Amino acid sequence: MTIRVLIADDQMMVRQGFTVLLNAEPGIEVVGQAVDGVDALEKAAELAPDVVLMDIRMPRLGGIDATRRLTAAPGATVRVLVLTTFDLDEYVYEALRSGASGFLLKDASAAELAQAVRVVAAGDALLAPNITKRLIAEFSRVSRGPRPPGRERVGALTERETEVLSLIAQGLSNAETAVRLVVAEQTVKTHVSRILVKLGLRDRTQAAVFAYESGLVRPAGY
Repeated sequence: MTIRVLIADDQMMVRQGFTVLLNAEPGIEVVGQAVDGVDALEKAAELAPDVVLMDIRMPRLGGIDATRRLTAAPGATVRVLVLTTFDLDEYVYEALRSGASGFLLKDASAAELAQAVRVVAAGDALLAPNITKRLIAEFSRVSRGPRPPGRERVGALTERETEVLSLIAQGLSNAETAVRLVVAEQTVKTHVSRILVKLGLRDRTQAAVFAYESGLVRPAGY
């Protein structure tokens, strides 16, 4: 199946450049462009893209708020890949909390951009390597409180589901998790689905955010 992409950025050269790059990739088609967050919401409703490449700083409505509205819509299945020239911590953190499935800087290569689109379209999380360490540090800082938010919700999970959630937060794919736990990949997929339902989460990215915020996972060294 062809991955349908909508590009939301207030700079025409960026939109056109990404369009050319992605349309040259097999299995990816840019179906539309949006000039700001408001336009992105309208175009997404009209074109039903699989992935939205979302800039953060845009007029009228920024990418963070647009992402939140897109992913919060009833029955929403669209994945948002945030693209920005800025790698400030608050942008990374808020983008993921708003429902984004990935975060990539605009200096990524054409191959990295195409791979990012494929990764988030498949339902996996994606973070640029140069911002991952700071993001984990922020997760750890937030979860240091006396009663981490959402900690009580972890009690709804079985022991195996809790284990799977921890591995998701560590960045393991379903296949890697299956090898680690010595089970079938389909079994892992079933566990992931149940985790999302029990915790009221929409995808693996939100599951990873929850695991850190709840204090279930604490990165080594923090």
